[in-house]
Amino acid sequence: MRFLRYVLPAALAGVLLLLGANEYAVARPSRRIRDVAYVPPADSAYLAGRQVLDVYTPRRRGPQPLPVVIFIHGGSWNSGSKNLYSFIGRRLAKQGVVAVIISYRLAPQVRVPQMADDCARAVVWTTQHVAEYGGDPQRLFVMGHSAGGGLAALLATKDELFTRWGLARNPVRGAILDDPAGLDMLDYLQKMQYPGDDQYLVPFAKDPAVWRATSAMYFVSASSPPFLLFVGGNTYPSIQSSSARFRERLQALGQQPGCTMLPGKKHIPMVLQLFWQHNIIYQQLLKMVGAKVG
Repeated sequence: MRFLRYVLPAALAGVLLLLGANEYAVARPSRRIRDVAYVPPADSAYLAGRQVLDVYTPRRRGPQPLPVVIFIHGGSWNSGSKNLYSFIGRRLAKQGVVAVIISYRLAPQVRVPQMADDCARAVVWTTQHVAEYGGDPQRLFVMGHSAGGGLAALLATKDELFTRWGLARNPVRGAILDDPAGLDMLDYLQKMQYPGDDQYLVPFAKDPAVWRATSAMYFVSASSPPFLLFVGGNTYPSIQSSSARFRERLQALGQQPGCTMLPGKKHIPMVLQLFWQHNIIYQQLLKMVGAKVG
């Protein structure tokens, strides 16, 4: 998947750190609770520093619980951290949402099924604890960019990720996909169209059954929750094509996903734009989750 080889280069990290330096001035009305473990350290799967999350809440909130958005970072399934995306947590909290920004284990230490399991465990933790931070566990949404978008889509569609942890039903009420990668890795890795695609055999292994099992395309159904899909007009062709096929699959099942093509946007600016409060992604997200700003 050539489009992800440089999805979080040093330049992006530098820009995100610069944005982070300004976030307190522009998004002060929020509180950040850092480095909460969603996997107990005694657990055999525990990896220090990776299975942790941050919670962002408005400093001022009324008596009613707030909608919850869990954000999953991208990074080619081998890089990235919640710490680069505090600006998203603060922007969401400023707009009346409890935000949960997560980290998860990465390749080569684990493969994508374990990453998806980490994300599911973060969602389970959130359902159990977000009320303590003013959030409504009955209004829980997932959001992700790039590889994180593919993981968010998988959480919204693959119910067994939650039943294995004791939940009777999938708690995800909707998904916001920002230039998502990995919606159909079975198709992608069977074709191997681009130079360097063999690097994805590290996080996805060489087993087509794994490629299918980690692709939301094969789990979406008529009962899947609503989707908002945002794709850059100048993003990578494979993201554009897989997103279009995902939308068509939803429509064939009777769903009407919100799909927005953002002219001129490349892959990395699709997440950087979330620094600005009034961009179209936040506008549509707030409507989906039922946030009441102000």
